[in-house]
Amino acid sequence: MTKLYGQADATYQAAGEYDGIKKLVDDFYDIMSQLKESQHIRQMHPDDLEASRDKLTRFLCAWTGGPRLYREKYGPISIPQAHAHLTIGSTERDAWLLCMKQALAKQDYPQDFQDYMITQLAMPAERCRNAD
Repeated sequence: MTKLYGQADATYQAAGEYDGIKKLVDDFYDIMSQLKESQHIRQMHPDDLEASRDKLTRFLCAWTGGPRLYREKYGPISIPQAHAHLTIGSTERDAWLLCMKQALAKQDYPQDFQDYMITQLAMPAERCRNAD
């Protein structure tokens, strides 16, 4: 019987576990740094993206059903509180999702998994929104 995305660690496994998620996140931030549409959200991040990359990788590991690496290193996270110091509207949310969609497309993931991930990631992206 095939595991379904979203059950137990099926999403984490489908994403390639830690190494696959790290590659996704690295591609995500590379795309964010290159796309004209995402320059505003790129400027919300520090010049050195090492900590941002680490935090998002660790967050996505737990979010996909894998180990709780973010909590182990940084403690518990509240997505709205973590982004409250930034002005994030629908334009910023959509730019973030565009970068993630392009990063997902660069991975060796089946289309149904890419579609599942972008649909699911729309929820935390929306929770970051605090303007409009």
